[in-house]
Amino acid sequence: MADVTGHRELQATDVDRVLDAFTSDATEMSRQGNVRDMASARTYVTRILDNPDVRTLVAVDDDDRLLAFAAVSVDREHANGWAFYWAHPDARRRGITSQLVRALADRELGDGGLYRLELGYRANNPASGRVARAAGFVQEGLEREKFVVNGERVDVITAARLKTDPVW
Repeated sequence: MADVTGHRELQATDVDRVLDAFTSDATEMSRQGNVRDMASARTYVTRILDNPDVRTLVAVDDDDRLLAFAAVSVDREHANGWAFYWAHPDARRRGITSQLVRALADRELGDGGLYRLELGYRANNPASGRVARAAGFVQEGLEREKFVVNGERVDVITAARLKTDPVW
């Protein structure tokens, strides 16, 4: 596995890289979107890039393989954003996604002009919780039985990070 070389914006040419991430763990990644072939990967990337209220950041390795993805959906009126993220299986448990989400949050709460970033993760997904905490998000609440996953209702933990939160 190559090392992470940096972060950059998602690009239209990342369609094959997004497809690779989604098909490398189809069960887990299906919760992140319906990407199963080049056409659906193209739709996924296009939908994100065509939305002026979505800002992205990806982690890539020295082969320019996409290891992790993070984005913020922006509410301009309130200077808030909803953060979401996923990781290629090869990037999991390496701190790559945490670093990426932290970099995105730092950017958006700084030069990005946002005051508050929010996110939610399934209570039964401790890895996503570790990413949120490592990126500086503070747990704020629990939304009981919010999502349906594989036909079962699951709780969602909500967390946020404010522009005024201390940076550590």
